[in-house]
Amino acid sequence: MTHIIDMTGRQFGRLTVIERAGRRPNGNATWRCQCTCGNTCVVDGHRLRVGETTSCGCLQREQSRRNLLANPATRKRMGDYHLLAKKWHPTTTELRSSNQSGITGVSFDKRRQKWIAHLYYKGRYVLNESFEDKADAIAARQAAERKYLA
Repeated sequence: MTHIIDMTGRQFGRLTVIERAGRRPNGNATWRCQCTCGNTCVVDGHRLRVGETTSCGCLQREQSRRNLLANPATRKRMGDYHLLAKKWHPTTTELRSSNQSGITGVSFDKRRQKWIAHLYYKGRYVLNESFEDKADAIAARQAAERKYLA
């Protein structure tokens, strides 16, 4: 049986150990810690001792922010939402190379033997229906595009 090292009160980077929180499935003890930013978090004791975890995540957020602000190319494009929208939300009307139906957002479900029309808009499916006929699926997709993408 392993001996648990009491780390209460010890500081590791920005984290101060408050109390023992339990045990991980791998057997490691977990500890509730208070970060200098005010957040509390539960951390694996091994990660604390070897220096893998030194904050609640605030350190990484701060460093990422510093890196972004220090990058001239990023600073030049800040505030231009058109670039962000194009990069992270590609137009759903563009045909992918793996498309088998020839129509974006329309696919054939072999298991159910039906045509499926999809449209994903603002983080959710606004169209996800099955049809017996390919033409009906295409019409549904086009109607959804007119409604949401126009």
